[in-house]
Amino acid sequence: MAATKTVIMPAVQESIVTSCHHIWFDIVTPDDIWKQLGIASWHAYRVRLQIVVHCCLASLVMAAGLWWTGAMTPHIRWGVDTLFTRADVDANGVLYGDVDIEVENEGWATFTLTGISADIPGLRFLPPDEGRQEPATLTARRGDMEVLRRRVVITDCAAVPHEPRPIRFTYRTWLGGGSAEVIWDSGRLDGPSKSLPIAWQRGLAGKICNEAVSPAW
Repeated sequence: MAATKTVIMPAVQESIVTSCHHIWFDIVTPDDIWKQLGIASWHAYRVRLQIVVHCCLASLVMAAGLWWTGAMTPHIRWGVDTLFTRADVDANGVLYGDVDIEVENEGWATFTLTGISADIPGLRFLPPDEGRQEPATLTARRGDMEVLRRRVVITDCAAVPHEPRPIRFTYRTWLGGGSAEVIWDSGRLDGPSKSLPIAWQRGLAGKICNEAVSPAW
């Protein structure tokens, strides 16, 4: 940006008054131009917005990666084996059955299963008993298949619902602990003409209850 200044200088010779013009230039940066046009604040806003967007995208990518590896929530394939489940009664007259729960780690991260529970009418899981070879925890590495044995008490055979109900499990990974719910796959009930799906808890309760009232038991 150019500016001029006029200075009156007396001439020594011939008594002639002359004027001298001094010209100088201010150095103007591109930021000054943007500021004068009112664009500087918009440019700063865009830069901040881009930083925020990039940080959010990086966080999403990291979270997706952690979820995919199973570090946030374990990727578990569940299976309930009731083939060898037998009805039994303890010293207090409580009807129960031993259930083998298959746990397969389909993720990359190792996890430790620390507890299983269920809020289901007529049915509940008993706490693990080390004396009955029921470990309190189970650790599964990538691709491992482990079996967890638990006792399931049937408090009311008729009250067990026919619709599939979830179980709640607690776990621990290298990121920390957490809990989640899962609905186990339904079984099949053989009928006169075809087999029908039956909720896992109903099939389990039916097997234990039917065996308990069987004359052979």
